[in-house]
Amino acid sequence: MAHDGAHHHGERTTTRPPTALPHPRPGGSASSFDLAAWACAPRPDADPGVFRLGYRRLDPERAEAAKVATWPLLLRAGLNAVVGWLAFVYGVEFATDGATLIGVLPSQSAFVATSVVLTLNVLVMGIVIKVFGRMGRWLEVWRRYAAPLLSRTVTQEQPAEEDTPGTGAVDPVRGQDPWDGLRQGAADAAARLDGEAVGDVDYVRIRRAWESAQADPVFVPAFAEQVATRGAAAFAHPSEARELPGRAEQHDLLLGQVRLGTAQDVPKNPLGHRAAGFALDPAVLGTSLLAVGPAGTGKTTRLARPVAEALCLQALSGTACAVVVGAADADLGPDSWYDVVIAPGDPSSLYGLDLYGAARDPDEAAARLAEALLPDELTARAEHARTALQQVVGPFHAAYGRYPGVRELRALLAGEPDVLVALVKALGVAGRLAVHERDLEHRERQRDRADDPGALLADRLALLERPAFEGAFATDGTGRPPFAMRVLDHPLRVRVKLPERSHPEVARMLSRLVVGQFVQAAGTREDRSLFAGLVVDDASAALDATAVRGLQRMRGANAGAVLLLRTLVDLPEALRAPLFGAVGCRMAFPGIAPWDGKLFSEAWGTHLVQETAVTHTPDTSGGVIRRAGRIGRKALSGTTAQTESVTTRDVERLRWSPSDLAHALPAGHAVVSLTAVSGEQVPPLLVDLRG
Repeated sequence: MAHDGAHHHGERTTTRPPTALPHPRPGGSASSFDLAAWACAPRPDADPGVFRLGYRRLDPERAEAAKVATWPLLLRAGLNAVVGWLAFVYGVEFATDGATLIGVLPSQSAFVATSVVLTLNVLVMGIVIKVFGRMGRWLEVWRRYAAPLLSRTVTQEQPAEEDTPGTGAVDPVRGQDPWDGLRQGAADAAARLDGEAVGDVDYVRIRRAWESAQADPVFVPAFAEQVATRGAAAFAHPSEARELPGRAEQHDLLLGQVRLGTAQDVPKNPLGHRAAGFALDPAVLGTSLLAVGPAGTGKTTRLARPVAEALCLQALSGTACAVVVGAADADLGPDSWYDVVIAPGDPSSLYGLDLYGAARDPDEAAARLAEALLPDELTARAEHARTALQQVVGPFHAAYGRYPGVRELRALLAGEPDVLVALVKALGVAGRLAVHERDLEHRERQRDRADDPGALLADRLALLERPAFEGAFATDGTGRPPFAMRVLDHPLRVRVKLPERSHPEVARMLSRLVVGQFVQAAGTREDRSLFAGLVVDDASAALDATAVRGLQRMRGANAGAVLLLRTLVDLPEALRAPLFGAVGCRMAFPGIAPWDGKLFSEAWGTHLVQETAVTHTPDTSGGVIRRAGRIGRKALSGTTAQTESVTTRDVERLRWSPSDLAHALPAGHAVVSLTAVSGEQVPPLLVDLRG
């Protein structure tokens, strides 16, 4: 099976980042971080999904040679060395004798004779090394064993140099200067930063500010003044945070990458990914990622939390904004990671949620809210529900200059006379009665019908009017400050805690509302310089047809979503295929159901593989003696002599079959395919997510 190769160690050529590469570790401080080495470390170009910090591209010939175990390799090298030495000795002797026969040796000139002998020696030696060195794979032996041993010996003999970590000064040995560009335009600022402990978050944030200042020379003095005043804290995030407490993953903020694991060294994986670090970044998250796997397979701890951590770090460095949605008890990072924590049902929550937050137009706001309020089984009535909600939200906004709260909206939909009379009076005062009178009359006629969608919406809104949610959705300024999704052009970190245990149906409505608002707001942003990232720990209730269509539009809006599902069966059947087509990255965890695996298998398609067929047939060749020998062999051993026929051909096979996905994936692994915003695609990779 494909995963068998995942446990073969020792003789594989690895492309993992060297352990000497600097990296800010969990709980570490910037003073222990070698900024110069990290900022100037090699980051070669690689396919999407490869962790590029310290990555070394694998040579196909070396990769093939690395498959040979130690003792066969050394034995072959030794045998070729012995035979090569004999060939050299006899070859030189033969060449010398040949030169003597044709009169070159001996010569009247000793210098000419010596030159000819040396030339013959070098020529024969070159031929021997070329032939026997290639057969014995001497270069592989040197690269695998001799070179590392020599390197360790030289390192031990060199005296240890004094190290001054934490500064951004030039490394005199390596010639690395993280502030090289800054010294040419703001030397005083670079000098100030040389004497401070600068972390990777600080470096990326200040570097981004410097790039923005260079766009207009007028801003360069202001940049220099800010750095001179605040040092490494210059241009800090509005929260003044410069690091995440409890940071656990390996990040490369220069590229926005977070390392999730290691692509396994197995034939199913492309050569450039084998044994390389596996990472996600905005370039692939911009096409959105769908992950499917049962509970307990690590979707939250090995995917959602690391991506949430990466987005929060990028927000602190001024390159992203993050919205993370999940149950209140989901492990998506502590509250200290976030600027805004929205927890409906929790009295201690400081922020509420704007039910209309993503829209600037009342009709648009009402349409999104209506879709969020309806349960899955009543989505066929969504159009009537949208119209009913628009018929009351629009007039209310025109009369009072704000959107209705939950209680007011429920009363309008239920047709309470006092509320309607007050609304008509307010519209008259505002001079907008003639514009909205027809909507109110139509709503009044619908109220007496048995299929009135207003009654259904009023019943659904009653779930949000519980005492536990007092002040969580206020629109008149009397409750908690409401968070509106339209602020995605700021580097905010937002955590939405859903009350799944105490109010499961409310949690489903709010997840649909938040995801719908994010998709709506991300696609309509004017400033798209920040990557807008959404992480949904359980998206089974959060997706509808509008949200799925919006996922495709986010590719061009510098935004993307990570959606986690336990099974595709949780989604309406009409949404499953469109969802697979809307996302560019797909991830399957161990233990998924075969019917889920079928969709993954169909999406990943087939590829050509070499198939070898071995056929055994009874041996009937030869004369009387061979036949007699075969008869005797059968009498003694009980087996019939057979001939073996080997046939190799190219055939199309599924990259991953539903059965493999359902039963053959080892624990802690996943199969993931990637598509970058630029259009580059990576076929399914078997990835070890355990570290």
